[in-house]
Amino acid sequence: MMAEEEAIGKRLLDKGWLAVRSTEVDLTGVQLTTTDPPSDQHPWMEAVVPGTVLATLVKNKLVPDPFYGLENESIIDIADSGREHYTFWFFTTFECKMSASQHVDLNFRAINYSAEVYLNGHKEILPKGMFRRHSIDVTDILNPNGENLLAVLVYPPDHPGTIPPEGGQGGDHEIGKDVAAQYVEGWDWMAPIRDRNTGIWDEVSLSVTGPVKIVDPHLVSSFFDDYKRVYLHTTVELVNRSNWVAECSVNIQVETELEGDICLVEHLQTQNLSIPAGSSLQFTLPELFFYKPKLWWPNGMGKQSLYNVELTVDVKGYEASDSWNQHFGFRKIESHIDSATGGRLFKVNGQPIFIRGGNWILSDGLLRLSKKRYETDIKFHADMNFNMMRCWGGGLAERPEFYHYCDIYGLLVWQEFWITGDCDGRGVPVSNPDGPLDHDLFLLCARDTVRLLRNHPSLALWVGGNEQVPPDDINTALKNDLQLHPYFESFPDSKDLRKDPSQYLDGTRIYVQGSMWDGFANGRGDFTDGPYEIQNPEDFFKDDYYKYGFNPEVGSVGMPVAATIRATFPPEGWQIPLFQKLQNGYVKEVPNPIWNYHKYITYSKPGLVHDQILLYGTPNDLDDFCLKAQLVNYIQYRALLEGWTSRMWSKYTGVLIWKTQNPWTGLRGQFYDHLHDQTAGFYGCRCAAEPIHVQLNLATYFVEVVNTTTEELSDMAIEASVWDLEGACPYYKVFDKLTVPSKKTHSVFEMKYPKSESPKPVYFLLLKLYKVSDNEILSRNFYWLHLPGGDYKLLEPYKKKKVPLKITSLTFITGSSYEVRMHIENTSKKPDSRSLLCSNNVFERKQGNSLFLKLKNFYAQSCGTRVTKINGSEAGVAFFLHYSVHASKKDEENSEDTRILPVHYSDNYFSLVPGEVMKITLNFEVPPGITPRIMLHGWNYQDGHTVV
Repeated sequence: MMAEEEAIGKRLLDKGWLAVRSTEVDLTGVQLTTTDPPSDQHPWMEAVVPGTVLATLVKNKLVPDPFYGLENESIIDIADSGREHYTFWFFTTFECKMSASQHVDLNFRAINYSAEVYLNGHKEILPKGMFRRHSIDVTDILNPNGENLLAVLVYPPDHPGTIPPEGGQGGDHEIGKDVAAQYVEGWDWMAPIRDRNTGIWDEVSLSVTGPVKIVDPHLVSSFFDDYKRVYLHTTVELVNRSNWVAECSVNIQVETELEGDICLVEHLQTQNLSIPAGSSLQFTLPELFFYKPKLWWPNGMGKQSLYNVELTVDVKGYEASDSWNQHFGFRKIESHIDSATGGRLFKVNGQPIFIRGGNWILSDGLLRLSKKRYETDIKFHADMNFNMMRCWGGGLAERPEFYHYCDIYGLLVWQEFWITGDCDGRGVPVSNPDGPLDHDLFLLCARDTVRLLRNHPSLALWVGGNEQVPPDDINTALKNDLQLHPYFESFPDSKDLRKDPSQYLDGTRIYVQGSMWDGFANGRGDFTDGPYEIQNPEDFFKDDYYKYGFNPEVGSVGMPVAATIRATFPPEGWQIPLFQKLQNGYVKEVPNPIWNYHKYITYSKPGLVHDQILLYGTPNDLDDFCLKAQLVNYIQYRALLEGWTSRMWSKYTGVLIWKTQNPWTGLRGQFYDHLHDQTAGFYGCRCAAEPIHVQLNLATYFVEVVNTTTEELSDMAIEASVWDLEGACPYYKVFDKLTVPSKKTHSVFEMKYPKSESPKPVYFLLLKLYKVSDNEILSRNFYWLHLPGGDYKLLEPYKKKKVPLKITSLTFITGSSYEVRMHIENTSKKPDSRSLLCSNNVFERKQGNSLFLKLKNFYAQSCGTRVTKINGSEAGVAFFLHYSVHASKKDEENSEDTRILPVHYSDNYFSLVPGEVMKITLNFEVPPGITPRIMLHGWNYQDGHTVV
């Protein structure tokens, strides 16, 4: 009787894994995979695959959570335990029945650092290297009955290093001798990872094919006639694993999604060829022509149009042998050093793009990576109006799922290879200057990474290393491997145009040797990135703040909300810093040991920056401290981006903030915490980086309009209103008949307040940029300000001012997904003499998944409208309002974290002047059996109010 055929394609092996320390079992790999399989009884345990040894130990509560408090210190480090302590067996079983003409590969997309694989008693060695794929032909190893036993013995990196008592950047730098992530020995933003990320940290799969297998297709688009004429080039490796000549037909199909599940087939082409027995062939298909295709644009510049490209190979006498598909975006990325600024300038589809983005390490320090977490991470970056993410060289070659969501949400990616200055030639002590010990291994991993990621439109450039260039031989090889095809050079050499661009390893993106070379920082590799501390907000706008055109790293504070501190630290970690007054009049913050361990960065810089939290008065507890920190976070990051954008193209070409998030429960350089709750800095960035933006230059007090779009703005007006703490509006002006050219920052007028008579020591400023024809608001920006040399301490008694609010909400539920639409109105009386634009008819740029949202809402269950009123007797600004979503639970303890996370807010940490209405949308998923409730807090609403 013929065995039932396996379906052609890939099947993940991500369930049912067990693990055990190698020293705790006496069985060999052969014995493990030829006898009765182990059960989940001691010493075996449920394993995290994909994941790491430490992730498995945490899951089974055999070690404490290393991200909680000081618990990481109680976990033995590999330097003290020896490598055997973190050498683990991983075991699973799977079924696979195949026909006689089928072939099966067992695939490991990444292992750290080397492994022995045993399948049904057969042994295979997986060589070293954290960033390489492994594929084993197991066709002749699978059991005829379909039941298969798989065991993998995973070894840690060869040079895990030791952690000096003082910590340091990359520990003792020994990890730099391996081709592995270097952050694992700890950094000034990260504690050491005790197992150095040992494990099967990326997906494991089976791939079933017929006689011919498809390997690493390369898709490239070339553009002519001002992007009206586009060609798709495709080269694919075809491997014939049979012992006879395979007569093949290779088919390519290109589809574009119209709406829902309806797709339009744009191209369908078939090519016939013969592949000799047991051989492989690089095959380039005839190019496909597209007229005026939908282009892929970065976030803020247009839609992220994606086509689905499917390749199939049919073999005569066998039919379907293998298939492959990929979402593909037609776009061209160019980059050169700008002559006006000296900074690196990027163009996408011929349009210059002002880079505003962030540095990224990885999603989770224990490599508990998931599509769901990646989607949240990337959408958060898009929500902040960022357009680039830099994958830092001490972290990962990011996974295809990361790039998939960058494709969808329009985030350009700068991908670095695994070189950092601290571990590769610099640092204290000075590290090995020759990079990893095995240069051939490094290049093998680099080339494999290029093949893995090169088809993603979001991938913008390759960079050799962080604050260092690779050793000369590696650098030369990478330059050669990643040379541009003439189609992608400014001055193409016609003699090379005969070679199809898809035959290059990449050929479409530039390679830059290091993060501070060739148009980044000062371009020569000197340490001219940074700074990384709190700044005076006005300094970001000054001529002497940063000299160079593109800063790849500038950082600041990142304190999360109080609920996150309580959820991730024990009570002794809830103590706020002590404030020590110094002789020079500045204040030094002294944080508790747990904050120090979690790399807290202070809100003062004695000698240069006065403590920015104390500007609001001395905090009296954790909640007060964290709330005031959010005020500073918002101002700090809005000013940073507005300061850079103020000099768009005249001084700067871009900036990347260090950094956007933490892969653990860190307390610095983040816009959202490891639990996925946003800080107010998130919304400061969201405001400052919007494509069309009105802003106040804090150094000159001129109001500016930023237009990063390709369209001129005409018939515009700016409404500027000043509000005091008594609810009065002492200044109101409208400046109309404005025209703002495309891709310009235009200085419009000088704010006369507070130069007028008797200005208030603390006041609010509301700026609105709108179309005169229909009052449609393109940008709204709200500031709280004090007089020069002053502070915000008058805001402390303002907490007692109760301003009335009316909140109308409409809830849609689809399964476990909620969408809540809020209208929130400040119902206090506005001054009679002011005709303010109160409706906030904000213009929203529909991009990306707007169709998905439309369809989702069509099928959603509406729960009706609810109106909530918050009473108050006083007129004035409802200041610093912010929503949070919680699980409704009975008998909840005060210390219990009831937040539902993540939540995607259209805005948060916002303020409303008298009579003003805002529209806020919340999207979130609710765990089974939980009823959500939405809370509103604010400066004037400390106790919070349940509004839904």
